[in-house]
Order: sequence, then structure tokens, then C-alpha cells
Amino acid sequence: MRRDHWRRVNAALDPERDFVEIYRNLVMHEFPWDMNQSLSFALFRTYAVPGIGRLLDQTGEFVSRTQKRYDDTALLLETPTRLGFAHPEARAAIRRVNQMHRAYDIPDHELRYVLSTFVVVPKRWLDSYGKRPLAAGELTASVRYYGELGRHMGISDIPDTYAGFAALMDGYEADHLAYDEGGRRVADATLALMLTFRPRVPARVMEPFSRALMDDALLEAFRYPKPSRIVVAAARGGVRLRGRLAGLMPARAKATQVADLPWIRSYPDGFRVEDLGTFPSGCPVRHDQAERPSA
Repeated sequence: MRRDHWRRVNAALDPERDFVEIYRNLVMHEFPWDMNQSLSFALFRTYAVPGIGRLLDQTGEFVSRTQKRYDDTALLLETPTRLGFAHPEARAAIRRVNQMHRAYDIPDHELRYVLSTFVVVPKRWLDSYGKRPLAAGELTASVRYYGELGRHMGISDIPDTYAGFAALMDGYEADHLAYDEGGRRVADATLALMLTFRPRVPARVMEPFSRALMDDALLEAFRYPKPSRIVVAAARGGVRLRGRLAGLMPARAKATQVADLPWIRSYPDGFRVEDLGTFPSGCPVRHDQAERPSA
């Protein structure tokens, strides 16, 4: 297949109507590695918002069952991409996400912020490290896809442009990123899990490499030491080189699914979407306005 196959396929589609198909092509064919990495980083940076990181820590799930929580999140979020929002399995996946969220005291502005990271972080990652940036129609499709996901989750005031999502994310982080012990514990557990994704690379190499891909604001919020300029240049240069090399390869004909990734380990015998995630009976902690400032 020609190297530009999926770009040409997406260019022939209507991002206002065919946004699920376009986004599926991006995630499962054109940029599977980049999208997986960038969406993982998108979730990771939300832990630096104290209201989010603290709650995830208090549930105990993201610290004591990090692998399963990572796998469940990835599998649930992929299902609407793979099957479309109308498919019964996709509806079951979104229902599971909503059931988990509604068991906790999560304000709408936090959900809206998390949604914004799914749009903004992958776009910026591809701008910096991908084999190519998103085309205008592909970016519109991403905005429409997450707008639709947000509506299925009952999130209000969702931006309808990329600029709106970027302003939301950047403004929210400027006001909310801060150190919290619980958020740091969740970040440490998640980072430790990610270091196992490349078992042949020693953790002493992968850990500073991972920090080198984080921006200064995120490092400061977690109180992670800032890597040296040499480490930052080597890490970011290495990922850019990987993107350039990927651009020389033929287009992928076979879709890459989350369940096929070697670091998704919780369900070697398969799974049912209805069984993924947690089944909490109620929020372990109530949060007043002093703890969770309104946005």
C-alpha cells in the first residue's frame, strides 16, 4: 500500500459526517503507536490536577491495580472508535464509563478538561513527533469524535473547534495544575507500569526518557526532577527520528487493536465489555468547593 494511503482515504471522507471512520483510520492504521502514546500521556497529565489525582488515589484502583485499570481504560475508550457509537458493544462501553463516573463526586468541569486532553495532546504530539501532522479534515474529525463522546457522557459546554479545546485545556491547566500527594502516587504507579512496556530497555534508561517528554509545567506539578538538556534532546530527537522512519514505511493494511498490544495483559482469554472497569457502590470521599474550585 502507498505510504499516503490513509491520508488519501481520509481526504475523500467528510469529517462532519464520517468522523468516526476518519478517527478510526488515524488510531488503528495511520498512527497506532503515536496515538497510543499520546493518549496515555493525555490521561497521565490529568493526574496533576489535584481534584482528579486525589480521587483516583483514594479509590485505590490506580495504585493497587494499575495494570488492570490501564487496560480497562484503553479497551473501553477504543470500543466506540472500533465499532462506532451506535453499535451495542460501544453503547455498553460508554455505559460502563458513565456508571463508574456517576458513582463518584466528579464535577463537570473536570470531565470537560479530560475530554480536551484527548483532542489536544495527540495533535501536539503528532506535530512534534509524528510522521506528519493531522490534515485539517482529520483534526475536525477528532473534534467531532470527542464532541460526540462527550455528549454520550452527558458533558456540557463542549467546544466545537480545536481552538476551543486547546484554550480550554491550556487555561484549565494554568489554573489547576498543582502538587498533590495522591496525584503523585497515581502518577508514580502509572509511570512504573509504563516502564514495563519495553522490558528490554532498563528502567534507569526509560524513566528519565519518559520525564524528558514531559513539559516543565507537568514536571513541576508532580515535583519530578527535570532531566538534563542532553537527556531531553536525546529522548525527543529519538522519538522524532522514529516518526521520520515511520513515514518511509508502507501504509498498514491490518488494523492495530488495543487488545493486540503486548502491554495489555489483563485478559489473555478475552473479555466482555460489560465486565470491564470497577463497580463502586459510592464515592469514597465527598469533595466540597474548597477542595474542588469551580472553573
